[in-house]
Amino acid sequence: MSDYTPIDITPPELRPSALARHVPDWAEAAPTPDDVQNWEQRQTSALIPFSLDARGWPMHPHGRTGRVGRNLGKWGENRAADPIVVAGHGEDRQVLLITRDDIHEEAIPGGMVDPGEAAPAALVRELREETGVNLADHEPLILGQDVVDDWRQSDHAWVASTSGLYLLPATVTAVAASDALRATWYPFSSLTLLENAITAAGRTLYNAHRPLLQRALDHLAE
Repeated sequence: MSDYTPIDITPPELRPSALARHVPDWAEAAPTPDDVQNWEQRQTSALIPFSLDARGWPMHPHGRTGRVGRNLGKWGENRAADPIVVAGHGEDRQVLLITRDDIHEEAIPGGMVDPGEAAPAALVRELREETGVNLADHEPLILGQDVVDDWRQSDHAWVASTSGLYLLPATVTAVAASDALRATWYPFSSLTLLENAITAAGRTLYNAHRPLLQRALDHLAE
């Protein structure tokens, strides 16, 4: 007998009884993965390959999370876009982060890709919505596609993010909006310096975004 006892993180608005009455505009209507009819298509188009278990339920690409249920829009992979905006050079380099309004931590401005939307368009849209910065005329460098350690993930629903790097000669005015409480430029010559600056401001860096920011730093050091 398995001693695996994950917790169910499904919020009230995504439980079957609630979905029967009303489906939030950001979520699919399926109460469980059994109610999803296109798993083969989702697997084929996934950014990060994933398998189905014996029940036909999607399995997190990195294994068990200690959580079940769904606190994301879709079962299985949920696509996100994370624009990493860097200004300046060398020791004067800075990165634009927001304070998320859900977990109150400093994070890359970004969010979920809309249905039918390409990742580059989502990068531009999310950045504009959360900081007021419009980089529609800039070409991002796509750094990678990764399953991120999102606080809402479970064994059967997770976030796969496309991260894109934007390089600016100097900082631009950023104003928090949408899902952001603040928009702040921080020193970015190293991850340690960034974390020290965030700590000095009495804030915390969102752990899931550390690998994405480090990859940006690694690229800039090349």
